[in-house]
Amino acid sequence: MSAPRILSIAPGSPAERAGVAVGDEVLAVDGEAPRDIIRWTWLTDEADLTLDLRRGGLELVLEVDKAAGEPLGVDVHSALFDQLRTCDNHCEFCFIYQLPPGMRKSLYLKDDDYRLSFLYGNFTTLTRFTEADLERVITEGLSPLNVSIHATDPEVRNDLLRNRRGGPTLRWLRALLDHGVEVHGQLVCCPGLNDGAVLDDTLAGVLDRFPELASLCVVPLGISKYNTEPRMRATTTGEAAAVIDCVEDWQDIYRTVLGRRLVQASDEYYLLAGRPFPEPEAYEGFAMHEDGVGMARTFELEFAGDTDQVTAPHSGFFAWAESSPAGGRYEAAGDYAAPAEGYRAVRVTEASTVAPDPSPVAVSLRPRRSAPVGVLTSTAGALVVGPLLSALDRPDIRVIPVENRFFGGTTSVTGLLVGEDLAAVLAAEPTGHRYLLPDVCLSGDRFLDGTTVADLPRPVEIIPTHGAALRRALQES
Repeated sequence: MSAPRILSIAPGSPAERAGVAVGDEVLAVDGEAPRDIIRWTWLTDEADLTLDLRRGGLELVLEVDKAAGEPLGVDVHSALFDQLRTCDNHCEFCFIYQLPPGMRKSLYLKDDDYRLSFLYGNFTTLTRFTEADLERVITEGLSPLNVSIHATDPEVRNDLLRNRRGGPTLRWLRALLDHGVEVHGQLVCCPGLNDGAVLDDTLAGVLDRFPELASLCVVPLGISKYNTEPRMRATTTGEAAAVIDCVEDWQDIYRTVLGRRLVQASDEYYLLAGRPFPEPEAYEGFAMHEDGVGMARTFELEFAGDTDQVTAPHSGFFAWAESSPAGGRYEAAGDYAAPAEGYRAVRVTEASTVAPDPSPVAVSLRPRRSAPVGVLTSTAGALVVGPLLSALDRPDIRVIPVENRFFGGTTSVTGLLVGEDLAAVLAAEPTGHRYLLPDVCLSGDRFLDGTTVADLPRPVEIIPTHGAALRRALQES
């Protein structure tokens, strides 16, 4: 187990007053070695701490004078200090298996750790969950959690996860619900495997066995051009429509029995089927926004100014996987905070920023605020943003769809756009225009392919990924 390492110290904080230094390793807090940021938060919340430190190879003890509940005032290097619990499933639909070669090593690591589910919103299958984990979740109030269900039939779930423990370990989901833990479920729908009659059976199984689920989202299989699994294929228009019909039929049943819809199909299904999105009230509070359910309707409301809240994505598939050099900035997670070490963790502020010109020699004039505007987004994002921009009836504003050639396949979401594909599109665009890019595809200024904003051939303005930010940026034109 590694010790938490101090990355930064707040001026005037209890840690600074006690003499804690950047680079110190915290071996113990009041005699206990914390295993993760969750336990760290519990321990450092107490008054008058004793810190066992290692500094430059030497061990020392510092007494920290602080009030109970007062922040210690330090940022640490990681969310987990012990070993990450990796995934022992071999799901054919796992996107990790479909990544291109040559990416950063951290992106290829599969996790199945309930702590990352709590901290970052990752989905866990519970196949490595234990009695000790259940006890900790209950006693420390680690809620909500996200659980990948995929199917309630044990044999089907075993097959989907390629793990004979797949079906039996849904008992842990029942145990979590029995103890009042809030759980959000997910079902990745693979054509020909767990759609059709199997999906119908799964939604019946949820009603029978897990009706206390806070929500359940059905999302389509994502395929990159590196997929090697013969059973995995793209969802057809007809299959997408069938999934929507099944989900909406079960919404009616759930509303009759439970008083709520419970299950939702992701926005991508409506795009695939060419159907309009449900009305905002159908999403019952947008509980699954982060999983691509209701994002389009939310964005529309924000863009129109019909809501005071913004729900920009801040987590996702690679949310935790990669350590950020900046480190230490916190993302809220319930009553705890996780170091913002993950992909998409260090984000831009509400003020737009402009990428520096990559050339050290050429003189570049920034586009005028009145210049024509191009809104960069994915092919799926263009289907949502395009109609909103068209309704403005402003010929100086256009959407620029960017095809994801880096991942290929059915990859069409904005969060997986990379610099290589953006650069190819921007190189063909005119100079002197304003180009707006949502920050969801960035960690700091770095894309998943390792390129940076400065590598792009045109200056771009990075804006937060919500409708209100886009509206404000366009109002400046």
